[in-house]
Amino acid sequence: QVQLVESGGGLVQPGDSLRLSCAATGRTFSSGTMGWFRQAPGKERDFVAVVRWSGGNTNTHYADSVKGRFTISRDRAKNTAYLQMNNLKSEDTAVYYCVAEETRLILSRVWGGENYGYWGQGTQVTVSS
Repeated sequence: QVQLVESGGGLVQPGDSLRLSCAATGRTFSSGTMGWFRQAPGKERDFVAVVRWSGGNTNTHYADSVKGRFTISRDRAKNTAYLQMNNLKSEDTAVYYCVAEETRLILSRVWGGENYGYWGQGTQVTVSS
């Protein structure tokens, strides 16, 4: 059984940085998809970023709202994904959920949370002055 353990959320000021981590335990993904969704109070859950990999191919994808500010990466040895968030804005405030799927999802499916079999517990990110 795969479990996703998240860490790294917190309270920061606008313009600050945070790094979220998501460790997948219970199984090593030789290929797969990992990423984050987020949900702000009273709003729909939104796609943030994802990394897909199989063999030597790795691809990353971002929501337009975070492009140029967020970077997703993966440490294969640690079976862990990271989301580096720079120049944070108040509108980034949300609960961030790590997601994972044991296959390399086709691009058209990465945007929907229903396509991921595993979810983390969520970590709060608050950006406020």
